[in-house]
Amino acid sequence: MPGVNPFRKGRKGGSGPAAGARPREESAPVPADPTALPEERTTGGLRARARPASLADAAARGARKGRDGMRSALGAITDRIIATAPRIPVRDLATLRAQFPGLTPEELADKLVAGACAGTATVGAGVGAAAMLPVPPAMPAELAAEVAGVASLEIKLIAELHEVYGLRPPGNATRRATAYLTSWAQERGIDLAAPASLGVALGGPVRRELRQQVMKRTLRTLPNLAPFLVGAAVGAFLNRRDTRKLAEKIRADLRRRQIPWDALP
Repeated sequence: MPGVNPFRKGRKGGSGPAAGARPREESAPVPADPTALPEERTTGGLRARARPASLADAAARGARKGRDGMRSALGAITDRIIATAPRIPVRDLATLRAQFPGLTPEELADKLVAGACAGTATVGAGVGAAAMLPVPPAMPAELAAEVAGVASLEIKLIAELHEVYGLRPPGNATRRATAYLTSWAQERGIDLAAPASLGVALGGPVRRELRQQVMKRTLRTLPNLAPFLVGAAVGAFLNRRDTRKLAEKIRADLRRRQIPWDALP
């Protein structure tokens, strides 16, 4: 039986496909769905692109939260120092001369500075020793306690140096405490001839200066938290040094305006 020619012309003379051959439309690759989204617009792509943005947002929120927390902590310590200042026991000139008889004003000032430096060094050493304890949550409280404690000792020193140099500010104890707070924040002696230096009221500028001083003291206190008694030694050294520097600045201002003891009323 003769074979069938697959290329045989059809009845009407046309040439058709071979037997069993698939149409071209069926063998062509299927195109992608024209309604499909590109890869970067798919859910996975959106999630991948959103991840860096969410991390950046989280970092920004963390930074804002940290700034707000620091601002709140500084405000709390500042308010604590302001509330404590009027209650700081300050010895007047007569009491000081009775406790240290026979000393000149400079010798008496040296005694006061030495005592204040020893006190702030003890506070620093105590916080440094506390850093050895396994109580990390207590560290912010220790930090605040040291700054407030050192501030109280230094404000007391400033007040008694003004007594020694015959430059007690006028007014009652509360007004004088405000003046000493201003002196501590600005790190200079009070000029009785300049009303602005008397600190009549703790307005916005003075509070800002107090917060800046608290911030400065807080940053200086951070090394005190080193463990293994290193913090105790560092804290004692730094506090003693800073208190002495502050005293030198205050005394330099007061010497220029000093009133001799025999000229005091």
